[in-house]
This record gives sequence, C-alpha cells and structure tokens, in this order.
Amino acid sequence: MATVSSSPSDSDSHHRDRGDDAEPLDSFSSMTLPSSEDPNHNSDQIQTPSSPPAPDSPATPPPSLLHLSFNQDHACFAVGTSRGFRILNCDPFREIFRRDFDRGGGVAVVEMLFRCNILAIVGGGPDPQYPPSKVMIWDDHQSRCIGELSFRSDVRSVRLRRDRIVVVLEQKIFVYNFVDLKLMHQIETIANPKGLCAVSQGGGGSMVLVCPGLQKGQVRIEHYASKRTKFVMAHDSRIACFALTQDGGLLATASSKGTLVRVFNTVDGTLRQEVRRGADRAEIYSLAFSSSAEWLAVSSDKGTVHVFGLKVNSGSQVKDTPRIAAELTRSSSSPSSSLSLFKGVLPKYFSSEWSVAQFRLVEGTQYIVAFGHQKNTVVILGMDGSFYRCQFDPVNGGEMSQLEYHNCLKPPSVF
Repeated sequence: MATVSSSPSDSDSHHRDRGDDAEPLDSFSSMTLPSSEDPNHNSDQIQTPSSPPAPDSPATPPPSLLHLSFNQDHACFAVGTSRGFRILNCDPFREIFRRDFDRGGGVAVVEMLFRCNILAIVGGGPDPQYPPSKVMIWDDHQSRCIGELSFRSDVRSVRLRRDRIVVVLEQKIFVYNFVDLKLMHQIETIANPKGLCAVSQGGGGSMVLVCPGLQKGQVRIEHYASKRTKFVMAHDSRIACFALTQDGGLLATASSKGTLVRVFNTVDGTLRQEVRRGADRAEIYSLAFSSSAEWLAVSSDKGTVHVFGLKVNSGSQVKDTPRIAAELTRSSSSPSSSLSLFKGVLPKYFSSEWSVAQFRLVEGTQYIVAFGHQKNTVVILGMDGSFYRCQFDPVNGGEMSQLEYHNCLKPPSVF
C-alpha cells in the first residue's frame, strides 16, 4: 500500500540537513573549475575528434564492459570499459569518440552532460584508472581532468545537470554547484548500493531530486525551488529502481519484488497510476518515461522490455481525447479492461494494468532502456554490448519490431 508523509514542520524544517552552514565530513573538492570551463558553454554539441577512433587490434581481446548510461535526453550513451570509455550516438548509431588509457583504464561510471565536452568519471573494475572514491571531471576538449571530488568511501553513481553535480555514496548524497564545486546540500539515505538517484532536467526549472529515504520502501523527493522535502512510502519492500520525467513532475518506482510499477506526483506524493510487469518476482533494471510522459518503459532480468501507456502526466489528470480513443480502440485486447466490471470482487491481480507492447531479449543479461527520438521507438542497451532500436504500435500494441541491432564493443570499422 502506497502512503505519503511529509517532513515535520513544512514552514521551517525543510532541508535541515543542507550543507550550507557546516563543513562536509565525507568529501572535499581538491580543485575548482576555472570560470572558462562553464559547463553551459558549448553544451549542445560534442566535438568529434579530427581522426577517427582507433579500432582494437585484432590480437587484442575486446575490453570488458563495466558501465552503460544514457545522457539526459537519451540521444547518446556512455560506455565504461576495463580500458577507458566511449561515447556513442543512438540515432544514427555511431561511435562519436573513445578514450583508451595506457595504464589501468577501468572506468565504472561515465556520466554525460547532454552533448557537451564535460563528463564525470569514476574508476572501477580490477584495474581502475582512478580511485573508486573519486569523481573526476573530464574535459574532452583538453583530454584531461580539470577537477575532482574525493570521498572516504566508494562512489556509487553521479548525476549531472548544467548547474549541479550530484554524487551518490552508499548512504549519503552530496549536491555541488557545478562551476565552483561548492557543496550545496547533503542527504543521508538508507543503504543504497546501486547508487539510486534521479534529478530533473527540464529547461529553466529548479531541480527536483529523488533518492531513497531512511526506511525500506521509502523515497525522498527534494524540491529545491520551494525548499520542500516530501517522503513517500512507495512500496513495502526495498526500492529497486525509479525514474523521473524531464520536468520532475512524475516519479515511477519499482520494488525488489519487481511485479508492480507505481507512478507518483512528486509535488504532493499522490499515487497516480499502478501497472503490473508480471506475476512472478523480477529484478527491475531500468525505468524510463517518454519525453511526453505518455509512455513508460521497463526492463528486468526476465529478458522482456515492457511499454506501458500512462493515463496521467505532470500537467493533467487524464490524457487528451485522441489518446483516450486509442485506449478504447485496443480495449478488447487489454487484460485489465475485460475484467473491469469485476473490480472489488476478484483479487487485485486480475484487474491490473498490463503492458501495451513487449520486446523479448536474452534472459540473464542486464539491459537498460530509453525512448528514442523517433516516434514510438525504444532504445535498449545490454551489458553484453548489445544495442537494439525497436518500434511499437501505440494502438494495437503487441510484440515490438526490431529496427536495428549493433554491438557497441566492436571496432568502428564494422559499424
């Protein structure tokens, strides 16, 4: 059962753990970004190197894949390997650049900032390029690190905005101002080994940050414009995954059971919709909203990517008339609609909302998913190096059609 609670005293105790008045105990910035390195500068275009990336030698085995992540608008993705990192474009699929390091080279986190030259990198793997307890700010124009943040424990993940750097440790989150690396806020969380954290990216809006709370099944929502904190008991079991819309208005959550996905309004914490992935337990690997918040994609260890239709968005309770008509058109095949008359009589399972479209993959491989820039397309990345682009029918649903497949670890010459 999803319940909602706010932090005590809405008027004066929000952000009581904000780090403005206290020195941080777990972190320090060992250098600052020069003013000329403003992350807003040239932030919409990656500069492609003058020479093409060098392919791996035929005698050299391909590197191990340590990390995959999309950039903020899902147009590109970053790959961390045992030898360095690579940046690739989704549509059309192509490698933009790679950086392979001579010694060590393991990179466990690569966080892009849209399509600009600034990246956040954390070392990892058997032979890490940098200590796993440091976040390195990499400027690919200069092919070197221009700043770093050091911690007393390993970094689990990093999130970037044009104005903020968010660093996630096992039980603490730090929010820094991007230009001077000044600590703005620190948050304590329940044990968070996956580094779960999401930040809004909407243009012009103040940041919304979501992270695990201090209790099992709880999420914490920080609204920085209003300096308000909202706690939501999203699930009975621990939080396994969540995702925000670009504007931070909607939050999708999944628990360690992996059967249900819930969608909440981040302003008041109300449950807006609940959809069912399946009946048996599963580990949810990723959740993703479409740019219009009309669709939600889910990937899990069951090897199937599901796309669900959303009836809500961050601006209104119900979708527009054409969308409702589409819902009615496919109602005959919807498992939930045919049993709607029996709600309250049959167990909740039988009146669940199920996915509109599915794509079957190899079970056992970890996949992350995002919506493509072309209408009704989904991009799927696998930790085996696989890249899929698929298309779904928004009215009739069913199995998605595969548009293309690549392996991002193969040399560029075979792309």
